Amino acid sequence: MTGPTDPGVTPGALLSVERLSKHYGGLAAVNDLSFAVHEGEVFGIAGPNGAGKTTLFDTISGLAKATDGRVVFAGDEIHERSSHAICHLGIARTFQIPAVFPEHTVLGNVAVGSYFGRANRLPGVRFDAETIDRAHEAIAFVGLAKKAGAVAGPLSLFEKKRLMIASAVATEPRLLMFDEPVGGLNPSEVDSVLELVRRIRGSGVTVLLIEHVMRALMSISDRVMVMNHGRLLFEGTPADVQRHEEVIQVYLGTAAQEERDA
Repeated sequence: MTGPTDPGVTPGALLSVERLSKHYGGLAAVNDLSFAVHEGEVFGIAGPNGAGKTTLFDTISGLAKATDGRVVFAGDEIHERSSHAICHLGIARTFQIPAVFPEHTVLGNVAVGSYFGRANRLPGVRFDAETIDRAHEAIAFVGLAKKAGAVAGPLSLFEKKRLMIASAVATEPRLLMFDEPVGGLNPSEVDSVLELVRRIRGSGVTVLLIEHVMRALMSISDRVMVMNHGRLLFEGTPADVQRHEEVIQVYLGTAAQEERDA
């Protein structure tokens, strides 16, 4: 447990990342990175492919262990904890490619998230009434109530993304980390997911968001951090980011061209 005057921890931050590094052999996927996310905000992360964005998510969520530095969430150091312990503290995430159990129903998928998110679950008890009720609430929240009994495998990409979000919501997180939630979607689907993210934020959940679709990222984020080669390139408001010359040269011009070519 960290104290309120610990050096490097931003006062009032829900999530504080302090000089974080993750090396794979000689490659520094994340390199001496520091930033803070305040409760209630949407914090966007941009950067070219290979910038280290997903590795950063893996390290925060416990799927990968940091080589150096620390991560503090709600006053607790979490960088050496397991992924399930981090989930129980109140952090959930989604993935670039929808992670679903294809042979199970929508309800079965979300019930797993609902059950897994409970730190005080009873031994030997799986899908009790509370677990199922919370799963139904999350399914309705993302607009999949009519698909609750459908098998997940044949769902569309748009439906699978919403299913994955429902599973994350069912853990009842304080911080929800989205990894490219609108990638591969058409414009109307993008707008639908953005509205869903706004509703999640409106329910009191803090949002950390990786996105390549700049229209989406800039429209929904309070602050944006741009990464390059594992490092912080720039951090500021969406307007600040779009005026920053180096960001434009390194990333925004390429990203805008990719959106035009899509």
